[in-house]
Amino acid sequence: MSFATHRDRCARAWVKHDGLFYAAFAVACTFFASSAFYGYLLTQTKGAWSAPLDDVFIHLDYARSFARGYAFQWTEGNGYSSGNTSLTYPIVLALGHWLGFRELLLLLWAAIIAHVGVFVFLQQSGNLVDGMARRLQPVGDREHAWLKYLIPPTVLSLGALNWTLWSGMENAWHLGLWGVCLAALCRQMSAATFQQARRRAWWVGCASALLVATRPESVLCAAAFGFFGLWHARRSGFVRSWRDACTMLLGAAMPPVALLVIQALVNKAFTGEYAASGAIAKLVFYQPFMSRGESWNFYVDMLRYLVTRFVEHHLTDAKPWGYIIPALALVPLASSRLRPIAVFLWFQLVTWVLLISVNMQARWQNERYAMPAAAWLLLLAAMGLGLLVAGPSRAQAERLHRIVGVWSRAWPVRALIGVGLAALYWRHEEPQMRDQIWFFGRASRNIFDQQLMAGYLLKRLGVDRVLVGDAGAILYGADRPGIDLIGLGGFHRYPFARAGVNGLGATLEQLERIPQAERPDTMAIYPSWWADLPSQFGHFITAIPVIGNVICGGAEKAIYRTDWSAFDREGMPRSLGNEEHVVDELDEADLTSEAEHEQKWPQGQVGFVKYRVLADPRFPRRDLFDAGRIVPLGGSVSAELAMPRSGGRLIVRMAPDTVVKFALRVAGAAPQVLSLEAKGGSWVEAAVPLPKGLPARARLAFDATEGAITVYHVWTVEHRAD
Repeated sequence: MSFATHRDRCARAWVKHDGLFYAAFAVACTFFASSAFYGYLLTQTKGAWSAPLDDVFIHLDYARSFARGYAFQWTEGNGYSSGNTSLTYPIVLALGHWLGFRELLLLLWAAIIAHVGVFVFLQQSGNLVDGMARRLQPVGDREHAWLKYLIPPTVLSLGALNWTLWSGMENAWHLGLWGVCLAALCRQMSAATFQQARRRAWWVGCASALLVATRPESVLCAAAFGFFGLWHARRSGFVRSWRDACTMLLGAAMPPVALLVIQALVNKAFTGEYAASGAIAKLVFYQPFMSRGESWNFYVDMLRYLVTRFVEHHLTDAKPWGYIIPALALVPLASSRLRPIAVFLWFQLVTWVLLISVNMQARWQNERYAMPAAAWLLLLAAMGLGLLVAGPSRAQAERLHRIVGVWSRAWPVRALIGVGLAALYWRHEEPQMRDQIWFFGRASRNIFDQQLMAGYLLKRLGVDRVLVGDAGAILYGADRPGIDLIGLGGFHRYPFARAGVNGLGATLEQLERIPQAERPDTMAIYPSWWADLPSQFGHFITAIPVIGNVICGGAEKAIYRTDWSAFDREGMPRSLGNEEHVVDELDEADLTSEAEHEQKWPQGQVGFVKYRVLADPRFPRRDLFDAGRIVPLGGSVSAELAMPRSGGRLIVRMAPDTVVKFALRVAGAAPQVLSLEAKGGSWVEAAVPLPKGLPARARLAFDATEGAITVYHVWTVEHRAD
């Protein structure tokens, strides 16, 4: 048998089993990439499972609660929480808990899910290059079917992307669901009739809803899937009118939109906020002390940072070579056959980066929020590299004759350029890959040595509820209820997330509102993060150090017994007369009280929160906590309070360090100028008379006319009726 015969037989066998070969190759690449990261993790931790991010354990906290029957709760008994913006991932992890993956073995289950997600993404991406391209413009041959084999090694060549995929976060699961959306889109594109395409558009919509439920930023990805399906249906002649187009889009858009609406309504019902706690805590436009101009400048700076950080750091160890991958990713735009796919991917890539730039945390955690865009960029680069190194097919040669002959003669040059660019990229990415593997293992050991050990210690101490500043591994190790100072965890309807962005004093006001029996009896925090919180409200127990720290927020995690005795036991002004009673109370920096009194202040540099712990004027041997709002010179804060029917007094609590003057306006009347003197750093309560005849509720305003003031508490009181 001749060599040519053997070659043809092998070629036919390859074509026949191409799908199986590609799947096996994708699996092999997936395990090869993951083994380097997980292997070094287990080396660093001496065989124990861990994760390089504390946030991974937030997912595990929600998953364990879900498995125990406390759906969508961070810790059992805290009530519904919107802090985990990935709705599907904790449910998938909870399945592992039900199957017996308990304690740290749940991280092994997360690794299994990551492998599945990455494989599905690679498999469907191969179909994107192979199958979808043929549907868009059939070429009648499979000479270039091998090009999809560039996708797995190219996508998995980036160290930072691998770091995120194997970290235990939802990124790998998210990319897997993106692959499911792609499969649904391919099925819609293979429809033979308009009715069939319209029905299958609903399946695209349902898959997109799962994608959005996993990462809300995917809403524009869902739009891309919907419009690409519509474009293909119109190109196939199925869509003949605006009515047909709207019907097609409705199927793709309705499930993700319905999901977002339902999620917002559920959030509102259980937390009092339409937005998720994660959005309130992280997105720039929820920051109460930034003007629109400052928010825009922050957004532009974040966008610039993400692009340059990715191109000039993650893609290379030397600045100019990081542009190889973006350059290769632009090549598919030059191919008429792949241009629609390239536009489809570039749209998702660009809009994803534009969207995540509103996230103030996007620059941290190894830029994990940007990694879906990295996966799409590398997919485009694989397509571009394939176009450079591939020669023309016979079908193309037959159609293009002389023109393709020129292209064919240029092929060796193109192939040489493509191979050279690939070699240059790997030459400068390989050191970054080594660094990321090391970083992955060391960070996982840091989390294990400090966060998890702190949790295990708290469990042995038998604490009731823990106050934490990073809501992840500590509570997972302790298996105890907790309250998160940042607000991601959630606690019933208390607005901890919004309090967190207002300042520590606002968070303490919410803790003061909580019934004493439900307050945390222990703190596990980084002392440097929280000013004098541990010294004012805690008694030191011990600290858990970390050696060679690369990821934890501090060298020591300190544990304290809490002491909330400085919280106000009465909620009354200390200057209240025996014949007076309180009509209304506005507790500044207490967001619940402020909302009840419709407090308003201009966005920007007005309303910063400050708290003090000073001697109680009525019981000097006791401390008294209160938090207030700073009103700078020229600023104003206003609120509505109930007024005494028969006249009375307005009492204002401050703690001036020097003499302060401010104007007080009640019910639109002429302003009254008040002056307060400092009393050795003690609480001072000033009062002004309130006349009879005021409306039942009236708006009062504080104007800082001669310097900054801090308002802590406001009461309206009246004399008791005889």
